[in-house]
Amino acid sequence: MKVVATNRKAYHDYDIYDKYEAGIELKGSEVKALRQGRVNLKDSYVRIKDGEVWWLQGHISNLETTYSAFKHDEKRPRKLLLHKNEIAKLAGYTSEKGYTLVPLRIYFNNRNRAKLEIAVAKGRKLHDKRRVMKEKELKKEAASAMKRYGF
Repeated sequence: MKVVATNRKAYHDYDIYDKYEAGIELKGSEVKALRQGRVNLKDSYVRIKDGEVWWLQGHISNLETTYSAFKHDEKRPRKLLLHKNEIAKLAGYTSEKGYTLVPLRIYFNNRNRAKLEIAVAKGRKLHDKRRVMKEKELKKEAASAMKRYGF
């Protein structure tokens, strides 16, 4: 599995509850750009519309070598491929207040298919972010102290 891009900001801004793997409907030039790592997940999000799951605002850059007739729209909505029962489960989650779908990472699986890992998440407040950062810092200090004293 080759990870192309990760959305590290999602782990900072959201509490992650459940993860799903979704296929992506892409054009040929988009696949080539993905293989070169020309993708940005930072401000993208996932929505369910008319029983279909869509990845919105995902930025896949064009290659310089691509002929202008074959260039794609860099921020076009891309359809995600999931089973009906998974879509129903995601729709149930997002109907609850505060839950949203965020992309976590994009990668090529063992069969060289582009996949997007999406997660059901709930946004964190500022004080929650501070609390999580403090907990991580304490764990880090404890681990270094244990290592220092040979435990």
